[in-house]
Amino acid sequence: MDAHSRGRADDIDPADQWVLNPNTGNYELRLDHSAGESSSPSRTATAEGTGRRGGSRTGSSREGSGRRGSGTREREDVPDGPRQVPGQRSRRSSQGARGAAEPPSAGRRKRKPKKSRKKKALLWTGGVMAFVVVAGSAGAYALYQKFNGNIDAIDVGDAGSKNVVTDGPMNILIIGTDKRTGKGNEGYGDKGSEGHADTTILFHVSEDRTNATAMSIPRDLKTEIPECETKNEDGTTTVIPGTPNERFNTSLGQNGRDPGCTMRTVENITGLKPDHFMMVDFNAVKSLTSAVGGVNVCMAKPIDDPKSHLKLPQGESKVEGEQALALLRTRDSFGNRSDLDRIKVQQQFLGSMIREMKSSDTLTNPKKLYKLADAATKALTVDTAIGDAKKLMTLAEEIGKVDTKNISFLTMPVIDNPAEPKPITVVVDPVKGEQLFAMMRSDTSLTEVKQKEKAAKGKQAALLKGPKAEAADVRVDVLNGGEIPGAAGSTVTWLQNEQGVLKSTNKANAPEKIKKTTLEYAPNQADQARALAEMMGLPATAMKQGTADAEGLEAMVLTLGADFKGAGQLITGPAKPPKDIEKASADKAVCAQ
Repeated sequence: MDAHSRGRADDIDPADQWVLNPNTGNYELRLDHSAGESSSPSRTATAEGTGRRGGSRTGSSREGSGRRGSGTREREDVPDGPRQVPGQRSRRSSQGARGAAEPPSAGRRKRKPKKSRKKKALLWTGGVMAFVVVAGSAGAYALYQKFNGNIDAIDVGDAGSKNVVTDGPMNILIIGTDKRTGKGNEGYGDKGSEGHADTTILFHVSEDRTNATAMSIPRDLKTEIPECETKNEDGTTTVIPGTPNERFNTSLGQNGRDPGCTMRTVENITGLKPDHFMMVDFNAVKSLTSAVGGVNVCMAKPIDDPKSHLKLPQGESKVEGEQALALLRTRDSFGNRSDLDRIKVQQQFLGSMIREMKSSDTLTNPKKLYKLADAATKALTVDTAIGDAKKLMTLAEEIGKVDTKNISFLTMPVIDNPAEPKPITVVVDPVKGEQLFAMMRSDTSLTEVKQKEKAAKGKQAALLKGPKAEAADVRVDVLNGGEIPGAAGSTVTWLQNEQGVLKSTNKANAPEKIKKTTLEYAPNQADQARALAEMMGLPATAMKQGTADAEGLEAMVLTLGADFKGAGQLITGPAKPPKDIEKASADKAVCAQ
């Protein structure tokens, strides 16, 4: 590990050089001056300055790159500004030299202390999910530029978003792979296995950033793996044919499939398009739990599993390293020994790790933050759109807006596979599954958080209440203002054939694209509007009532927006999740059964 000051021994831990300045509330780099340097350094590197403005030095820049930069540095003079942490050598860089802080200038005047900003640069570094540790540690990335070289990135093409952050809801696919290759993974399962999508969670962040839903996807789910295109190292592409009736976990690693194939599979199942992916392997669990000093867990009964070598007493314990990995991998210690029961334990563990990383013990400990960020970046693989520290920091700030108490964990609703005499696999529950997916597509919170749609009360919400016309009496013109080609025509076909709305007309494309579907109608068409709203799942905010009554055979105008996902799919989901859906909050500790 490189020392931060020139002439220092290589065994100095950079994290040990960071101390809290009580006058500013910032962490500052204080060098050991025993080698003849001034005992009162006139230059310090502040955590806040590093994370918020351009620095005097940067590490290797990888903006817009799918892999690593060359490790070169650029210097930019910032008069009287706080000094950033020096650039560090990229792990895989062929050109990067050691970064070092310059010795303090003896004649330089000390800067006047700034007012405390209450360590804002650290408040969101604890992470919002254990597996989104990279996001949670993004502040540390900014502090230690060397972490750029730790991050692996994969080009998934159009399977994800090109933007780091979107204005609307965000979907991040978290993949825990059971990859058996690589240092530290040799002792698990099939030697040399490229791994599967062993633990997969779709993390949906609401548009207003008040809440998030973390939906676990069972690895034994039988589904269709759609055709996917992967990028080769030489720049060419390979199209991998789709296969029906496959286990979900084979969407990664098998037949050359990359995380982009898993992203496409998730979209095919749920109708939710992942914007980004973050993937970790077995080593991540071991290194991350050790970096935070262990994670508190609670067992409803003593655990002694010879297969995973897990031994835990009844009640509370702290696990890290191999023991933490054993807890997440065991299938014989909980419930009916199924993967679904293992998922519950994983969710409880992740909730506990979130609380640990958001605790003051982590947020106010620069050495722990350094170790956490270093472990996270070394274990992480992401899509190229977020494949450097700066972009990950931007994403982290956005995710960090979500309060822990408003993060809901749940499992995709499934039933036993009816095609198997003795069910081993599962399939999506045809009723509850679609209800939950519709809620997530419409950005409806699973927690008691005031949503934008819910705020539309009074007169607006009342537009959906009252008598509804018969389908045969509904008259509507349909325009396509969304992204799906032919949406107006397919909707009219569905309305006529499936709903009995024979007086519906395809008016082709709208004059311009719109984000939200709208229904314009006259006061004397209110009963027709309510009937159509019920058929299509229109929210109150979609209802646009005019002031003058319609005359003769004048039709209502339905303009489909970007929120339209297909004919027959509700625009907005139910206000509440389906019955019997078990969910847990990230801020509450639960004992594993």
